[in-house]
Amino acid sequence: MTGTVTATLLALCPLLTATGFLIGRRTAHPAGRSDVGTPVERATFETLHTASLAAPALRAGLTEDTARTSARRLRTLLGTDALAVTNRSAVLAWDGAAGQQHTGHVLGQVVPVLAGGRSVAFDCGCADVDCALRWAVAAPVVADGRVLGSVVAYAPRESAVLARATDEVARWVSVQLELAELDRSRTRLIEAEIKALRAQISPHFIFNSLAAIASFVRTDPERARELLLEFADFTRYSFRRHGEFTTLADELHSIDQYLALVRARFGDRLSVTLQIAPEVLPVTLPFLCLQPLVENAVKHGLEGAVTRSRITIGATDAGAEAEVVIEDDGVGMDPARLRAILRGEGGASRGIGLSNVDERLRQVFGDAYGLVIETGVGAGTKITVRIPKYRAGVHAP
Repeated sequence: MTGTVTATLLALCPLLTATGFLIGRRTAHPAGRSDVGTPVERATFETLHTASLAAPALRAGLTEDTARTSARRLRTLLGTDALAVTNRSAVLAWDGAAGQQHTGHVLGQVVPVLAGGRSVAFDCGCADVDCALRWAVAAPVVADGRVLGSVVAYAPRESAVLARATDEVARWVSVQLELAELDRSRTRLIEAEIKALRAQISPHFIFNSLAAIASFVRTDPERARELLLEFADFTRYSFRRHGEFTTLADELHSIDQYLALVRARFGDRLSVTLQIAPEVLPVTLPFLCLQPLVENAVKHGLEGAVTRSRITIGATDAGAEAEVVIEDDGVGMDPARLRAILRGEGGASRGIGLSNVDERLRQVFGDAYGLVIETGVGAGTKITVRIPKYRAGVHAP
């Protein structure tokens, strides 16, 4: 969460620099009187509010639609007569006066900006003394070291202050686009992590499940049919293609299907107890977050078990959080080895998905929400997961 706050402050810094320009314009020519705050306070509020309205579109990237949506806000931000937003090959949006007259010349005028990544001021060649668009300044929009386009502000006369303000606004737009790329990178990372979890769904489990189903085909056809439906639903959920989040109810339902298939194979060797508080079922959590933990419990619970292995899965209401506990009475592990696994050093066959799940929980909810694991050699394993009942941006599809 600290990274989000830092990114937000970074995004606002250029605008706070440009605010002085807007304050000068708006306090010199006040549109009306207000009893709420001083002129400087009102101008600051208006600047930040306008920026907040422009930001969501830009966070989707630089496209014709996002440029058109944000251009009006950016022009208001600068207080100019007209404003254009371009990429490297086209004028994406124009807002203000005389659009058709000037849009055809914009790309030719911003070539130096796109080539060199530096702001350029130029005369628009308008001979009419009353022309509102006699002069312009174009500033580059840069993300990840690449010039993606430009912001071009038009005015009736030269203005060094407008030139500096346009630079700052273009820099703010650049920050929004870099944040958009970070959002896309985060999404790609999460998708890659989910693919990694899916790849760890043991082929042996799939083979053994189908073998167990086949064993019931002649002796108990109805049981075989039920298990086949459980297997189909489990694989459909595990390999679904939409949404990085799910509800605790859906995750537990998938786990119940997984355990039904495991019990079909091991019979009385595995005892499972579920204790679920109904009020926490709607809580949202990362997709495939609990299933790998249960698979670990099954694997280590049955490993070396001579008689019966017990697994307990509990979900309780803990005020502002839901608490999920998965416990087995299996072989456990050395705490030093566990720490190595959580650092990603345990190897592909050790601690299925533990480091993946721990990292995803921390990414979504913050470092305070990593896995809490209690274990020891021969002492079984207890994994506790805390999930906030509400977190902005975390929604199940």
